[in-house]
Amino acid sequence: MSSNSLEQLKATGTVIVTDTGEFESIAKYTPQDATTNPSLILAASKKAEYAKLIDVAIDYAKDKGSSKKEKAEIALDRLLIEFGKEILNIVPGRVSTEVDARLSFDKDATVKKAIELIELYKSVGISKDRILIKIASTWEGIQAARELEAKHGIHCNLTLLFSFAQAVACAEAKVTLISPFVGRILDWYKASTGKEYDAESDPGVVSVRQIFNYYKKFDYNTIVMGASFRNTGEIKALAGCDYLTVAPKLLEELLNSSEDVPKVLDASAAKTESIEKVTFVDDEPAFRLSLNEDAMATEKLSQGIRAFGKDAETLLAQLESRF
Repeated sequence: MSSNSLEQLKATGTVIVTDTGEFESIAKYTPQDATTNPSLILAASKKAEYAKLIDVAIDYAKDKGSSKKEKAEIALDRLLIEFGKEILNIVPGRVSTEVDARLSFDKDATVKKAIELIELYKSVGISKDRILIKIASTWEGIQAARELEAKHGIHCNLTLLFSFAQAVACAEAKVTLISPFVGRILDWYKASTGKEYDAESDPGVVSVRQIFNYYKKFDYNTIVMGASFRNTGEIKALAGCDYLTVAPKLLEELLNSSEDVPKVLDASAAKTESIEKVTFVDDEPAFRLSLNEDAMATEKLSQGIRAFGKDAETLLAQLESRF
């Protein structure tokens, strides 16, 4: 058996993905992929060692756009690509780059922005096969991803996913990957019930297990990537999940632990589960009603979009001040 919990987790078949904007902390954990979001990029951009990436973005945008605001928008896109490019020098697989959360309810604008980001990556020599475009799991976001995958061959990561309805709609849209937010689900239930949860009763863990088993039962190819973890107990409780994206702090804890990590999720075992199939194909009202009936998912999705949008605005303001 492998000597540390991180290697044991990998041995269950789970692909490890780092969840950070600080690419200098990635290599030691030998992940396959990496994910970022506006909040992580904002945090990294405040550190001196990443100033050169901002300089590249500013230089790129200085002769483009007719106003400081337009230049900042152009610079932000380029900054995302600079972080992604550096990360791809470290990981062998793909990096997730997020579409501005403020476009979460605009399908056409999301498609347009995704294509622009892919073109920017292409301009620095990076193929679209190494990119996952990260989009919030709103109805509009899921339909945008459907179009990007089918018409443009652009792989998508549907993020801010909190409900079974979102997961079903994403699978039916044939998106490449989903990111159910384990820790944020736990946060909501702890705040609303006042209870404490162990790994087995953790509502976020339970949600991801349900989605994983459903996908495997009905042969969906969409990858399940658990995200937003609060502790290593949640991570170990999902051993065997397709992918898990984990912050460096928790990866370090796993690396320094020798506790056993047995496989919990198993695709073949899911085939024997008694699960009823549901559908939201071309049924926006049913999707919206199902999401609305889930108070946790409704609140956390809205909260997440607001938070990512606010961090994007903060980054834009910082970039605008440079022009």
